[in-house]
Amino acid sequence: MAIYEHLSDFAGLPVEDFSADAPPTGDPGATAWRIRTEYDGRPFEEIFRDFLDAVDTTRVSHLVIGFEGGFDDFGERTVDIPLLLAEHADRLPALRHLFVGDVVYEESEISWIEREDITPLVESFPRLETLEVRSGTLRMRPFASTALRRLRLESGGLPSEVVRAVGACDLPDLEHLDLWLGVEIYGGDTTVADLAPILSGERFPSLRHLGLEDAEIADEIAAAVAGAPIVARLESLSLALGALTDEGAEALLSGQPLTHLRRLDLHHHFLSDAMMQRVRQALPGVEVDLDEQMERRGDWIYVAVSE
Repeated sequence: MAIYEHLSDFAGLPVEDFSADAPPTGDPGATAWRIRTEYDGRPFEEIFRDFLDAVDTTRVSHLVIGFEGGFDDFGERTVDIPLLLAEHADRLPALRHLFVGDVVYEESEISWIEREDITPLVESFPRLETLEVRSGTLRMRPFASTALRRLRLESGGLPSEVVRAVGACDLPDLEHLDLWLGVEIYGGDTTVADLAPILSGERFPSLRHLGLEDAEIADEIAAAVAGAPIVARLESLSLALGALTDEGAEALLSGQPLTHLRRLDLHHHFLSDAMMQRVRQALPGVEVDLDEQMERRGDWIYVAVSE
């Protein structure tokens, strides 16, 4: 599966593309502004400066960064989005919700999206409540925030050092955490041991949703989740988009009770019909998403998003 559609809404607001050719009207705080360029279009930095000049950015609370362009003659990204936003943080004092990387397949495969260290985004916007990032390569350092409620990292191969950095963050009010772990061939070398600080329940005391998704090692994760202390206080759990088989589902059902959950998302999986029925019967009253029952290709099972 590739990502074919841009965001139409984000964090409760409709997404609108900024265009310097069509001066914005209305309340700038009522829109999630998307800033993007075309592959052979104007440099992203120019469009971003136009946005800062044309919109009352002191009222902008939602921002979506789309396609930012290609590479220079030396193969380097032409713009470092986290640093660019950090440099202009004073122009965006009301920013609370940020999505970086609203890029679809026609613009770039996810594995081609290169992202520098995203930590400056939180350091420069200390009142940020939502941070969602889509990328191939990705770097992050541990950070602290008393404002962040939602953190989502989408990658076809999330490096283990990023997962460990997440587990080392100080986020007392984080309620929603989604990690697309991906596959090893694209850098997704995370192990269950790397997830231990998150699964132990010692971090993130306010967490109510955990997504460990798009995982090549979905069966191993399911077995770890089955006994993870964090699960007891969750309202929803997602192991969707990954290579989950009957083995992983069996481990999940053999572990701690999951009947307290409101929702269990397992869509895109390799479960047999019999196992799907067992999961539903074991969790009465829980909304269970078992859509997208995939067929093995010989011995090959696969995640939803990798390259």
